[in-house]
Amino acid sequence: MSSDYTVSATVRADVGKGASRRLRRLEGEIPAIVYGGEKAPQMLNLIHKDLIRLLNDEAFYTSILTLDVDGQKESVVLKDLQRHPAKLRVLHADFLRVNADTPITLHVPLHFLNEDICVGVKLQGGNITHAATDIEVQCLPKDLPEFIEVDMAKIETGTTLHISDLVLPAGVSSTALALGEDHDQAIATVHAPRGASSDDEDEAEASDAE
Repeated sequence: MSSDYTVSATVRADVGKGASRRLRRLEGEIPAIVYGGEKAPQMLNLIHKDLIRLLNDEAFYTSILTLDVDGQKESVVLKDLQRHPAKLRVLHADFLRVNADTPITLHVPLHFLNEDICVGVKLQGGNITHAATDIEVQCLPKDLPEFIEVDMAKIETGTTLHISDLVLPAGVSSTALALGEDHDQAIATVHAPRGASSDDEDEAEASDAE
C-alpha cells in the first residue's frame, strides 16, 4: 500500500502522565500509540510541529500513512486525536495498523458541491443546513476515499438528504446503514424561505423528528 504521508516516530520507554507532561513541555514531542494487527501495541513519541503540519492537510485524516518507527515502517491510519480544549495543540495520537486484506472503519468527510447553484437556493430562495460533516464507512484500505461528494445542484426546498442518498465509491459501505433503516441519518436539508410554507419540508422535518 503506497502512502503520500510519512509519520516519523521513536519508541517511548518512559510512560505515565508525568512523563507525558515532560515530553510535551521540554521536548516539543507528544505521546502516541500504534495498535492492531498481530503485533502488540507500541508506545511512541512524535514531534509535535511535524504532526501539526500534516494535520493541516485534510487528506491526511483519510489516507493510508507510513509510520516510520526508528527506521521500521508499517502502514497505518490515524484513528483518534486528543486535542487541547483551548490551544492549537495535540495531546495524544492513536494509529491503527492496517492490512491490505482486512476492512477498516473510518470517518470520511463530506464535500458539499454546487450549493451556490442549488435549485432550492438560487431559484426558490431557500437555505441549506448541514446535519453532518462526515460519515463512518467501512472498506478495504485500497478503497478508502479521501472524501465523499454530495451534489446539491438539483435539490429543491423541503428536501432532506440522508446517508442512503449518497453515491458511495465501489467497495465502500456505510456502517450506519448496515445497522438498518432506522440509522439512515440526515446529512443536509434545503429549507424553504422564512415565512414560506412547504408541505414537503414539514414532512421532512417530521420524519427527522421521528
